Amino acid sequence: MPELRKDPLHERWVIVSLERGRRPSELSSPRRVDPCPFCPGNEHLTPPEIAADREPGSLPNEPGWHVRVFPNKFPALCIEGDLRWRKRDLFDQMEGVGAHEVIVETPHHDLRTSEMPEEQLQRVIRMYRHRVADLYRDPRLQYVLVFKNCGPQAGASLQHPHSQVIATPVVPHEVQEELDSSRRYYQFTGRCLYCDLIEREVERGERLVYRDEHFVAVTAFAARFPFETWIFPRAHRACFAQISEEEVAGLAHVLRTVWERLDWIADRPPYNYLIHTAPRERDCMLERSFHWHLELIPRITRTAGFEWGTGFFINPISPEEAAGLLRGDGGRASR
Repeated sequence: MPELRKDPLHERWVIVSLERGRRPSELSSPRRVDPCPFCPGNEHLTPPEIAADREPGSLPNEPGWHVRVFPNKFPALCIEGDLRWRKRDLFDQMEGVGAHEVIVETPHHDLRTSEMPEEQLQRVIRMYRHRVADLYRDPRLQYVLVFKNCGPQAGASLQHPHSQVIATPVVPHEVQEELDSSRRYYQFTGRCLYCDLIEREVERGERLVYRDEHFVAVTAFAARFPFETWIFPRAHRACFAQISEEEVAGLAHVLRTVWERLDWIADRPPYNYLIHTAPRERDCMLERSFHWHLELIPRITRTAGFEWGTGFFINPISPEEAAGLLRGDGGRASR
């Protein structure tokens, strides 16, 4: 059974899960995982599916799916069990109760986000919405993170396009920092920090990558990594599960657009993306102050000793230059 342990110095939780060490990998070693457990016809190689977007008449755990979800075979956290908090002197521990799911994004083995038809991306985003909403029905689970690792440098162990969902019984430290910052800003100004950030970035234009009626994409002002890009919905919504059908289509379009440009500029880099959403328990102020968003992180540089030792990141490309390259205008501000 996994467990959570709280670092008494940094007030953050870590997960100790021996199961994660048993994962097969076709990307970190020359041995290919064959047959691929995520390809159609190999559904018996995975745990039984939790949800799927399927062709009419197709059966669970059989071919005929567009998007398929099942528990991770090597979970960081397990859905079974009760939360039991134990404290011994300075040390807090908790049973590793949570959820860890795999979302196989397409039946096709070799597609990147930039190559996936927008209709298929919409199916994936709808499944994200479904899993966040469904997991938040469990009162033991306080936070749900949707994320994708693509490429070995980004932490992926299998090539077939897939995302993951991990639900935790506590709010992660980094997310709590965002919640606290946005709450303080709202208490001081009466406005959403993210809504103000979107307005300023659109006005200035120098870090603007893409905008339409539903979404804005910008390179982060203090980007930790080259081409780090944040995607914000223009409509204020705290929880990703509140995304509308129009926004599903809009998010599919902006994701594909940004990654097409990045693949061309940076020669198909490994990457992560993640969705920061509101936690399960939220009051009126959190609903007004927090704004869900998606962070895209190309893995072009590596995190080394200075970054680990200080928390400072060294970015060799200015966010303004990166935005200009992604826009294709050589760095001239887009207004």
